[in-house]
Amino acid sequence: MTEQAPARPSRAQRQRRIIDRVVEQGFASVAELVEDAGVSVMTIHRDLDDLAGRGLLRRVHGGVSALPTGVFESSSEFRMQRQVEAKDALARTALGFVEPGMSVLLDDSTTALALARLLPTVGAVTVITNYRQVLEVLMDQDEVSVIMLGGAYSRTHDSFIGAPDASGLATYAVDVSFQSTSTIDDVRAYHQEQELVLMKRAMIGAGERSVLMIDGSKVGRRSLHRFAELSEFSDLVVTPDVPVAMRETMAEHVRLHVTDGT
Repeated sequence: MTEQAPARPSRAQRQRRIIDRVVEQGFASVAELVEDAGVSVMTIHRDLDDLAGRGLLRRVHGGVSALPTGVFESSSEFRMQRQVEAKDALARTALGFVEPGMSVLLDDSTTALALARLLPTVGAVTVITNYRQVLEVLMDQDEVSVIMLGGAYSRTHDSFIGAPDASGLATYAVDVSFQSTSTIDDVRAYHQEQELVLMKRAMIGAGERSVLMIDGSKVGRRSLHRFAELSEFSDLVVTPDVPVAMRETMAEHVRLHVTDGT
């Protein structure tokens, strides 16, 4: 039998691989991206033009470089390109915490967005969020009621950001809140943006159960601002690539759940 050649990655998959490589290395040449993807030079140039035009990467002579960390880590569109399979795995595990009739609070993380896509399978739920993308996903779902939090609209985050009392967040008490964040170590969560920390801290207190969802790429690092101790959450969901020793320490502070896979 004639062996079939392996399928080439789709345009979206190819662009995610470009982003991952550039974030890891800081720079990637056109030549290495062509070799990695197995496509033509012109195809890679079109990919780079598209990514640069969307503000995700920066074109430079001979290749592409990463934008300053704070710029692309804040970008909703950039975050949607990263760790897609891991976020889906986190969402599948987190879905087990939701039952029909519950009220659910979702932050403006793309991990929470992955969970939002699964919520219609639960049945009747009420979702409170500040993330416009969650509204886009759920607005036509008859059994899902959506309440949007207020605040100033951030084009970068594609969400509404404001102090808990001004946004309306302080008036809600939900069954379960779901969040992600920039980085964590084995005892504490961090975030790179101060303007979001107050809102995210209020989200912890709004839930009878508060769940932090983190993929392995965010573990073992720190961001500029301390967000919360892991012990302030009721549950922590992580992917299997988090080192076992770190998981053991985390489990001393919070109820730990590990996804089946990425």
